Amino acid sequence: MTEPMTDQMPDPMTASGSDLSALTAAELLAGYRAGAFTPLDATRSVLDTIDERDPAVNAFVRVDPDGALAQATASTERWRAGHPLGSADGVPTSVKDILWTAGLPTIRGTWLIDEPGPWPEDAPAVARLREAGAVIIGKTTTPEFAWKGVTDSLRHGSTGNPWDPGLTSGGSSGGAAAAVGLGMGPWALGTDGGGSVRIPASFTGTVTIKPTYGLIPLYPASPFGTLSHAGPMTRTVTDAAALLDVIAGFDSRDWSAMPTPGASFLAGLDDGVEGLRIGFSPTLGYVENDPEVERLVREAVAVLESEGAQVEEVDPGFTDPVEAFEVLWFCGASKVLDAYPPGAIDKIDPLLREGIETKGRGSAADYLDATAVRMDLGRLMGRFHETYDLLVTPTMPITAFERGLQAPMGWPSQWWPSWTPYTYPFNMTQQPAASVPCGTTGAGLPVGLQIVGARHDDARVLRAARAYERASGELFVRPVDNSRGAR
Repeated sequence: MTEPMTDQMPDPMTASGSDLSALTAAELLAGYRAGAFTPLDATRSVLDTIDERDPAVNAFVRVDPDGALAQATASTERWRAGHPLGSADGVPTSVKDILWTAGLPTIRGTWLIDEPGPWPEDAPAVARLREAGAVIIGKTTTPEFAWKGVTDSLRHGSTGNPWDPGLTSGGSSGGAAAAVGLGMGPWALGTDGGGSVRIPASFTGTVTIKPTYGLIPLYPASPFGTLSHAGPMTRTVTDAAALLDVIAGFDSRDWSAMPTPGASFLAGLDDGVEGLRIGFSPTLGYVENDPEVERLVREAVAVLESEGAQVEEVDPGFTDPVEAFEVLWFCGASKVLDAYPPGAIDKIDPLLREGIETKGRGSAADYLDATAVRMDLGRLMGRFHETYDLLVTPTMPITAFERGLQAPMGWPSQWWPSWTPYTYPFNMTQQPAASVPCGTTGAGLPVGLQIVGARHDDARVLRAARAYERASGELFVRPVDNSRGAR
């Protein structure tokens, strides 16, 4: 079920109709450039694919066919005139229903928000996509306020996995990952406050990067504060780098926004890993992995070593910061409710309510203590990267589990951080962290390899992810025929 990817122009005799939904953004743009097909062709194909496949997985809360076709028509005219707006012109794109989209409701998976709006403004990343000509096809599912590592909500139900719709897609960007994995748009915008693009990427065999905090500006500000990042979700590393080029850049509405990058993330993407110093931590010193996950991750690290990386098995030296993370996380969740009338807590996800009541109402001293843990962790990882260019770990210690559950059957805790130990530490440190698929288990379920870099070293993280992707043949996992999803 793993197919090689090429960025060469697809054969116009075969890449037509519904086949267009299987193409990457790079392949679509090559086809537009050559006149093999148009953005309108591609958008119609994606909309047809959504009609066919979304009922099995519930990836979208809203599809906007009229708006998408109008945008695609305008893009087609620009390409025919030889004046595309930018490197996303005509690419069908979905947006997680956490980020504002002008003209479309942003419901955030909750009954506390009414649809009528008005909805006059785009989030910064959405605005950049529009400026580059992307076709916004709709909004993807999220748990309520993007608070957990699976995608279900009282308002919109649960989201399934492209490999088996009876399994979870992960979360909180599970709708974005399922859409990308099933050809319902070649790329998507997600968000990540503790693993929310990397968890579903690992579970669905897709590609993502949580970039350095501030590289993709956010507005309005997240109640989860500086834990929250936005990120691209794609089928290939090349597409992830290209989408990051579009959505990264300064925006005055975000007080912590970084300057617009001076170089493309595609530059040097294929330079490989020869000579890079990689610290490989199979457990971070405290995690127990599914044996098949650990085997596949070790095989992936061996591929990087065969490509010339200098690999040393080493733990970075911190203990599990989950208690500090949960204080920071649920204090943020508690602040979410301040915007709503009294009694709002009685209308939300019961497990979110429990987290707020038990972990989110501590003292200022508790919050400052958690912040101190975070600062120490950032200092430790800063020192780690004086010796190692990259840290490599599993993205997840497990594969996807049953849809609708909050944790794997029989797991000792229902809290999502208990089964996502590799992701949230690097939200606390604000480092770039990518997930790239590194094979499938005997049961046919994807596994992800996490590549973590020093702050502001996003390009090197992408370069290593691309080196693995190219060398391994695991270029992306794409269940195009949806034989599992059709069950």
